[in-house]
Amino acid sequence: MKLFYSATSPYARKVLACAITREIDQQIELLPTNPHVMPPDLLTANPLSKVPCMITSDGMALFDSAVICEFLDSVDGALPMFPRSGGARWLALRYQALGDGIMDAAIGRRGEIGKPLDAARDAYMAKQKAVVARALDDLEMPVPHKLADIGSITVACAIGYVDFRFGFEPWRETHPQLAAWYEAFSEQPGIAHTAPKEQSRAA
Repeated sequence: MKLFYSATSPYARKVLACAITREIDQQIELLPTNPHVMPPDLLTANPLSKVPCMITSDGMALFDSAVICEFLDSVDGALPMFPRSGGARWLALRYQALGDGIMDAAIGRRGEIGKPLDAARDAYMAKQKAVVARALDDLEMPVPHKLADIGSITVACAIGYVDFRFGFEPWRETHPQLAAWYEAFSEQPGIAHTAPKEQSRAA
């Protein structure tokens, strides 16, 4: 398997964290990629020019982190990231959707930083900031569970991206239970080994 990824993409981090958690990351060849320059190899696999994008062992190209993570859940017989049925499944998928929504809003806001400001852009950035704030409020009561499944992993990667890009905006003081959960969950191998590095902050 091969994975087009960017070290600063929270969606790619989510995929890598799931692979590490399932202990199948050694089966994946990592292909560092800048999707913004639309490299030909990535475009051949994914016409959307987005990462992550995975090439399976039989040559199929898969994109969108949720799709790739579900594919990884079918590899080998390790602990599944997606609960199979019942309330646990819907809770995990809810947390995945909430975490993905935080990533969407934070990335959208990040993309506007540095551009000339106007009323419409200011309003857009404020809206995305408010989305993240509401999501963090939702996660405070109750906090995600300690089990490393697709939901908790996605939430941790989303919060990690907020810290990485907007660490100057404190959230822990007003969300003490979520902060405690995140500190403990960040010790999970899949999260600890995929944290974005300072030297890649400008990417």
